[in-house]
Amino acid sequence: MSVTTMTISVLASQAGVGVETVRYYQRTGLMTEPVKPSSGYRQYGHSDLNRLLFIRRAKRLGFSLKDIRALLALDTDANCQTTRDLAVARLQDVQARVHDLQVMAKSLESMVASCDQNIAEGAGFCPAIDNIISDPSDDSAR
Repeated sequence: MSVTTMTISVLASQAGVGVETVRYYQRTGLMTEPVKPSSGYRQYGHSDLNRLLFIRRAKRLGFSLKDIRALLALDTDANCQTTRDLAVARLQDVQARVHDLQVMAKSLESMVASCDQNIAEGAGFCPAIDNIISDPSDDSAR
């Protein structure tokens, strides 16, 4: 069985990240840096690519680098509860953001409708600023 190796630039390209991203992950301990042979370039293997893809996908799911480090350390069946707990926390955060975005969308829809009505009636003022100031969906003003 042949082991396929690649340079850092090939690794980064296959994972869809930049070389500096790989180096950053190495500096922060998320990835290991292979030993550099006396002549040539450091070589990375399939496991390095999988780890880099995991980090990238976990980031896309909203996990922080601290969370990702914890997930990587929990790579055993015995730690499934801790992994679940991290995923639940992230899910709750995403659900809260979705709720906030839905509230924002409703407010913006109301503003657009108000402007459309104002334009259709040919009024000489735009109530959009007043709508922003008196938005009843804004919890921060309370």
